[in-house]
Amino acid sequence: MKWGLFGGTFDPIHFGHLRAAQELAGMLGLDRVVFIPAARPPHKTDRAITAFEHRAQMVRLAIAGNGSFSFSDAEMQRPGKSYSIDTVRFFSESEAKPQIYFITGRDAFDAITGWYRWEELLESCHFAVMTRPGYEKKDSSGGLPPLLAPRYVYDEKRDLFVSGTGKCVLFRKTTFLDISSSAIRELVSRGGQARYLLPDAVISYIRENHLYSAGML
Repeated sequence: MKWGLFGGTFDPIHFGHLRAAQELAGMLGLDRVVFIPAARPPHKTDRAITAFEHRAQMVRLAIAGNGSFSFSDAEMQRPGKSYSIDTVRFFSESEAKPQIYFITGRDAFDAITGWYRWEELLESCHFAVMTRPGYEKKDSSGGLPPLLAPRYVYDEKRDLFVSGTGKCVLFRKTTFLDISSSAIRELVSRGGQARYLLPDAVISYIRENHLYSAGML
């Protein structure tokens, strides 16, 4: 069984997240993509984050009706900061014991050597890295961060990088929708129209709960 773990603040979740997850599920043959809102993200210290219960409910509304998507509040169920290594361990040790693909964006992956216990994390699961149009493997490292490049070998047939222990890093292009949560928050705070940027059910929830100082959506 293959699961993709898709973490993020999701403040709010939008069509860019949803479309990328749908495409990766097909590309990688994932049985499930689990959306995991961060409870206490260690790298988001520059602004206040919307309360977890609101972000969680927006995710639930956004993925409703998609049998390939599911929601988890795993990071809210444990104390302390929301470190990826702890989340991967939680699912690895679950009764299902799935083969895990950790889904992240290219920018985040480029900074992975700054993540908490990053070496252990890379050997705990596979990584599916979303790239934008224009990404190319310019050399034998394929654009891997310098500290990672010597640890991996490129498998041309499968189009992925493999470590000595068999864990893989896959770069996959997904449809680029130029949408960001920060831009949506700013738009809503000014009373702008957010329709077609995120699901209608999420827009209604934002309006009903007066999130992001919402005016007219």
